[in-house]
Amino acid sequence: MRRLSKGEKIFNVFNIILLCIALFVTIYPLYYTFIASISDGSEVVKGKVLFFPIDLTLEAYKLIPTIKNFGTAYLNTIFYAVTGMLAGVLVMSMGAYALSRKYLKGRKLFGLLISFTMWFSAGMIPFYLNLDSMNLVNTRSGLILAFLCTPFYIIILRSYFESLPLELEEAAKVDGMSDFKIYTKIMMPLAKPCLCTVALYCAIDRWNGYFWSMILLKDEKLVPLQVLLKKLITENQAVANIDSGASFNYTRETLVYAIAVVAMIPIVAIYPFVQKYFVEGMTVGAVKG
Repeated sequence: MRRLSKGEKIFNVFNIILLCIALFVTIYPLYYTFIASISDGSEVVKGKVLFFPIDLTLEAYKLIPTIKNFGTAYLNTIFYAVTGMLAGVLVMSMGAYALSRKYLKGRKLFGLLISFTMWFSAGMIPFYLNLDSMNLVNTRSGLILAFLCTPFYIIILRSYFESLPLELEEAAKVDGMSDFKIYTKIMMPLAKPCLCTVALYCAIDRWNGYFWSMILLKDEKLVPLQVLLKKLITENQAVANIDSGASFNYTRETLVYAIAVVAMIPIVAIYPFVQKYFVEGMTVGAVKG
C-alpha cells in the first residue's frame, strides 16, 4: 500500500474535521428538538438544555392529542404528501419519458420551456389569481394540482430515461408493444432508483409545505400540520385550547418541539428504506443533460 505524503495526510485531516463540523451542524438541530421536547419546560426557557435533557418528562407529548384540529391537520398532511407525491411522480415521469425520446417533435423546445420556468415565473399574485379563477383556492385538489410538477425533477427523470439502453425500446416495439406498455412494463421498473429518489423529495416538499398552504387554504379543517404549528408558535392558539387547570410541567416551547418531533417521524421512518436508491438515482440522473 502506498504511503500517504504529508500533504495528503493534512488534506485528509482537514476533510475529516470539515465533515465532522457539517455533521454536527446537520444533526444537532434535530437532536436538540428531541431533547428539548422531553425536558422540563422551565429549563428549556432558561436555555440550560444544550446537550442532554433535564428532568425527563413526556408531558408535552401527552398534551398533543388535546390540541384542537391536531389530528385533522396530521391526516391532511399525510393526504397532501401521499397524494401529491403519487400524482406528481406519475405525471412527471410520463412527461420525462416523452422528452427523453429523440423522435419527439419539438423535444428541445419543450425542454427549453420547462427549464425556463426554473428561473422565471409570472409571480405570486398572478399565480394566485390563476388558481382563484379556476376555483382551486381553499380546496385540497388545488393544493395538489398547483404544485404537481417540478421542472428540476422532470429534468432528472428525463436524464435517467435517456441513460437506459434504446435497444430495449426497439426490441419491445418489434414484439408489438405500444409506447404506453413500454413505459409501464419496461421503463418504470428500470427507473425505480430515480423514481424512488424523486418520490421521496416530492413527499418531503409536500410534508414541509407551509407558505402556499397558508395562502391557499382558509378552512381550518383543510390546513396541514405545518400551518397549525405556525399558529401555535405565533398565535398561541393550541395552548389556549388546553385545560388551564392542568398541572403539567410544560411550556409552549416544549410543546412546539414535541409537535415538531411528531411531524418528523414519518419522513425519518421512510428514509432508511429508500436511501439505497439515492446515489444511483441522483448521480445517473444528473450526469447526462
